Amino acid sequence: MDSWTEKRELVRVAKLYYMKGLTQADIAKKIGVSRPIISKLLQRAKDLGIVEIIIKDETVSMVELEQQLEAAYGLDEAIVVPVPEGENGELVKQVVAKAAALHLAKLSRNVKRIGISWGTTLYHLVQEFPYTRHSEIKVLPLVGGIGRHRIEIHSNQLAYELSKKLGGSCEFLYAPAIAETMELKQQLLESSEIQALLDEARRVDIAVVGVGTPYASTMVEMGYLKQAEIDELKRHEAIGDIGSRFINRDGEAIDIPLNRRVIGIELSDLRRIPTVIGVASGIHKVEALRGVLKGRYFHKILVDERTARELIKADHGGAGHD
Repeated sequence: MDSWTEKRELVRVAKLYYMKGLTQADIAKKIGVSRPIISKLLQRAKDLGIVEIIIKDETVSMVELEQQLEAAYGLDEAIVVPVPEGENGELVKQVVAKAAALHLAKLSRNVKRIGISWGTTLYHLVQEFPYTRHSEIKVLPLVGGIGRHRIEIHSNQLAYELSKKLGGSCEFLYAPAIAETMELKQQLLESSEIQALLDEARRVDIAVVGVGTPYASTMVEMGYLKQAEIDELKRHEAIGDIGSRFINRDGEAIDIPLNRRVIGIELSDLRRIPTVIGVASGIHKVEALRGVLKGRYFHKILVDERTARELIKADHGGAGHD
């Protein structure tokens, strides 16, 4: 068979299969050859470039971004959430939180303890979480969560709301995220109830945490950070926080009094939890996220598409392996 005749035959078989929707067995019968020959002809059509299979779906570019993030930052899994063009702020946060809620719902089927931090993103995650029946599960706050402002986003409230959605139980950490003084923190830590809660929080199967930015932060809004402390964070080049503990560009906790007054599990404890899921959105969080990822605190991350692209751009091909 000369090349022109072969090409014509390949085009004919490919059209019958891909455009007319005939099965390989139908084509074999029509042409008068065996089905394995049709299979070989279709493969040959691909090899010669007569047939090119292009999957036209937005999820393809998401998968590529996810793989790039996983490789760059040493993650077990990245989930990139597509968002409508031009959207930002609260809607993007809700879309990412919904994806995170569905992912956590799947993972929660096989665990006994979930730990949760605090913040607006995690508030949306809990709101979007589907109702399930998992009476054996317990939800624990990873950081203190009492105060007068924005109670709905505090860790205790989120632990309670998530436990209701799961049909399980929860415990409260009766302490603020940041104590006013070291003396007050020491007094609170003398409580056997607080000690027992923190011990159990260190042993959760899954931790779900958000990422904060220090200078446009909910912590400022809630009165946790005073101007002198914001100035100190700037001096020490803080780029973000996880569970109210501030870190630098390399993901290391900054040695300042503010960090020492936090009541919650330590960043070293977070690294020992089997599965830590980070949830964040918005390109204003890129620098903070990059620091957290360099610190290797997360096993999984859920982010919006724009933030993912900026993280890849910021990586320059090797941030995760410095």
